[in-house]
Amino acid sequence: MLRRISLAVLTAAMAAAPELMAQEGQTPAPTTGGGTTTPAPSVPGGTTGGNTGTGGNTGRLPTIPSNTGNNPSTSPFPSDMPRPIYISGRVMMEDGTPPPESLLIERVCSGQPKPEGYTDSKGRFSFELGRNQMVMADASSSGGGFDSERGGSNSRTPGMPGSGGISERSLASCEIRAVLVGYRSTSVMLAGRRMLDNPEIGTLLLKRMANVEGFTYSATTGLAPKEAKKAYDKGLDFVKKKKPVEAFKEFEKATSAYPKFSAAWYELGQIQQSQSKMEDAKKSFELSIAADSKFVKPYLPLLGMALQKGNWEEIAEISAKTVKLNPYEYPQAFFYNALANLNLKNLDEAEKSALSAQKLDERGRMPRIRYVLGIVQAQKSDFKAASANLKAYIASPGATDLETVKKQLGEIEKLMGEQQETATATEPAVVEPKP
Repeated sequence: MLRRISLAVLTAAMAAAPELMAQEGQTPAPTTGGGTTTPAPSVPGGTTGGNTGTGGNTGRLPTIPSNTGNNPSTSPFPSDMPRPIYISGRVMMEDGTPPPESLLIERVCSGQPKPEGYTDSKGRFSFELGRNQMVMADASSSGGGFDSERGGSNSRTPGMPGSGGISERSLASCEIRAVLVGYRSTSVMLAGRRMLDNPEIGTLLLKRMANVEGFTYSATTGLAPKEAKKAYDKGLDFVKKKKPVEAFKEFEKATSAYPKFSAAWYELGQIQQSQSKMEDAKKSFELSIAADSKFVKPYLPLLGMALQKGNWEEIAEISAKTVKLNPYEYPQAFFYNALANLNLKNLDEAEKSALSAQKLDERGRMPRIRYVLGIVQAQKSDFKAASANLKAYIASPGATDLETVKKQLGEIEKLMGEQQETATATEPAVVEPKP
């Protein structure tokens, strides 16, 4: 029975590879012609309805009613009427310098993040709240694949009319913060903000988190000579304009002028991967890591490539490096580390990583974690915990392949019953004391 359970998990990584890449803004590694990769069957927790996220959206939580003192029956501008509300400000690092790259600014309402816009190269931002059609949905990373809308500020000039808008009431439980992996941002509350208020909200400060070795930007960018930096910036402009051929040429110029330009190698790999030039892309990502081993971004597409091949040793190695660089931001890397170690029969490491993934996945967007954790615990003969996790997985909205999982659960509960009977039979008899 346990062997059948482990084999059911073997295919989970290939089916879930697009999920990981989608979360981090990466382009999933496609299967190239002539390769030996076989499409993986659907597995529990797989994507549903064409959504490549991790178990689907949790939905926006109800906002807390605003206590602004407005009376809808008498106020000429009721607080629940949509209207254009603008904000502007800047982001700075702890040392007073601007961020090393363009950053995502997000609005968080009742714990639910929503991307709003980006900073410019000097850390400034300005946009109309709610007008985020051109901002990528992934708030976990300020970078992304070639098809992402990245880099430039999605700004609108304050005072210009705009359709739609956002209501003052809906901002009662909202705050604005910046996003940079490995850092915590201060935030500014939006409660009480009105249409004609001064849009300036001040400065958001980024503080480095403890025990984080990796960065989502490369230190080599600041060391690049002027010629290489100019070509790199031009390449990023072409990325925004969705011109991969022109972007590729500029990134090639940047790496030729400065072979240790880690970020430029990463961008080259992104374009090559989007064009299914997988071997070239792999080489570019490896050169990016060789130039700056603490630059986190190239590890993620390499992990996706290893997943496509089902190379568990490589998956375990790359995912371990990723979580070592940043143990706070990548529950999916912990998940794949658990899956790899399960299939390598390193059960203690698998359980440890699965528990870490579960802890980081605060909103439960990756229900498959509970499934893999349950399988690991079944392999360790902890049938009670395994049963609880499989039941939790079955009850989750993103669960799939329920018939298979229910069959596995039945086998686990049967073994749990046998285990309890054995324990009862071996208990020493209680001897009553003589009066």
